[in-house]
Amino acid sequence: MRHVAFVMGTHFHWLFIDHSPMATLTQGAPQMLNNETLSTLPSSIATPDYDRSTVTPGIVHFGMGNFFRAHEAFYIDRCLAREDQRDWGIVGVELIDNDAMREKAAAYKRQNGLYSLTEVDSDGSSSVRVIGSVIDYMHAPENPEAVIKLLADPAIRIISMTITEGGYNIDENTGEFNLEHAGVKHDLANPQKPQTVFGLVIEALRRRRDAGVGPFTILSCDNLRHNGTVAKKAFTGFARAADAELAQWIEANVTFPNAMVDRITPAVTADAIKKLNAGSGLQDELPLLTETFIDWVLEDKFCAGRPDLAAVGARMTDDVTGYEQVKVRMLNASHTMLACPAVLLGYEFVHEAMQDRDLAALLENFLNLDVIPTLDAPADLDVQEYKRSVLNRFANPAMADQLLRIAGDTNSKIQVFWTDTFERNLKAGNDISRLAFGAAAWLEVLCGKNEKGESFETFEPTLTAEQRALAKSDDLAKGLELSAFDPFRAQINDAFRAAVVEARQAIRANGVKGALPKA
Repeated sequence: MRHVAFVMGTHFHWLFIDHSPMATLTQGAPQMLNNETLSTLPSSIATPDYDRSTVTPGIVHFGMGNFFRAHEAFYIDRCLAREDQRDWGIVGVELIDNDAMREKAAAYKRQNGLYSLTEVDSDGSSSVRVIGSVIDYMHAPENPEAVIKLLADPAIRIISMTITEGGYNIDENTGEFNLEHAGVKHDLANPQKPQTVFGLVIEALRRRRDAGVGPFTILSCDNLRHNGTVAKKAFTGFARAADAELAQWIEANVTFPNAMVDRITPAVTADAIKKLNAGSGLQDELPLLTETFIDWVLEDKFCAGRPDLAAVGARMTDDVTGYEQVKVRMLNASHTMLACPAVLLGYEFVHEAMQDRDLAALLENFLNLDVIPTLDAPADLDVQEYKRSVLNRFANPAMADQLLRIAGDTNSKIQVFWTDTFERNLKAGNDISRLAFGAAAWLEVLCGKNEKGESFETFEPTLTAEQRALAKSDDLAKGLELSAFDPFRAQINDAFRAAVVEARQAIRANGVKGALPKA
């Protein structure tokens, strides 16, 4: 079963809300954003409450996307406000070489790494802050040797990354690092001029070992389960192919903590940039929008030290698994449970679906009756409060997350997000009506037509046309042969099979609303 990267909020539509303070933040000409203008910004905009000239680098981050800027950079910005934490500044590194990324690098230089972050709550209230934790930005294709030298500097103690799930180059069939990737093959043949994150990091570790400098921590911030374990497999896989002795040194010395990350961060279009800047009064080339909710749970395994993340809201633990399970089984699973019937009803956005009382009730019942009673949650996590936060976040109109995107790749998502809940309820002989309805709704989504008569197609990269055809078969049970159901296939009994068929028949005969299970 492959890991699923579930990065929420990749579409953006701005909604102006009358009671939001954004519209009244500033008046007059927009202000440039850089070190020189920080002290002149309106008092309504929060700015770094530390002297940026005193900050030195301790972290190098690969993949300067929106999620990183709203998440890790946000936490480090708060750390830097503490006087004893000023050696944890971030240097961003971009690996992609195209015109857009070169221009992005230039924009970071012009703004001295600064950018504005607008946080919008589900009630429409908002605030703007300037993030100052990114103190430099390097475009690796222009000078890979400069990046390696930075990574080899003993001041750098953490290498973090948001390179997407596919960026770890793990072969889905073998579960091992793919040595046939073109960039990997190049780096193995040209270790002094690497193109990939693996080549850059492993060459830097070789130099650190040879100089007696010591290792650094490699920290994945990508939204996949057991991300530290995946990162270790990737980097040690490359290292073994490059230098077996170095690989042994890395396995013995470098730490790869697992982490659970969570924050909705929509994409920012050119139009959105204009609207965000109109709200802030800034002339910011790199503005960002996010929700007020944020969470980061980290396995406390940092071989070269770490910033005091616990002091600024992150949770340090010996075991991330329980927190991962809560997020996967409550937030991610609910997203899919909502999206499939909502798409069939013709809704476009998550917040619109949450305004439908019947769909909101479906999620409440799914969480209260199917998920929470079978969940092994950490003792310090209030699952009822977490449930309320999930439902409130889904209802936030400023995020405007598209349901078709959420409903995509469900063949993979079911394997990760639904398996434990389905398995435990089926084994216990519990009520299966909502689980069967969820499965039925997804199989109907694969048929590609909503109740308004509109055609659509969801992104299902792991399904062939022949496999999709199983969902469209006249035999309404055939869809259960899809690999989505493989992890809990042993628990699929005649009763569940019949319930899925009955739910599909009800959706077709009575519509989604007529087929919704009663609590």
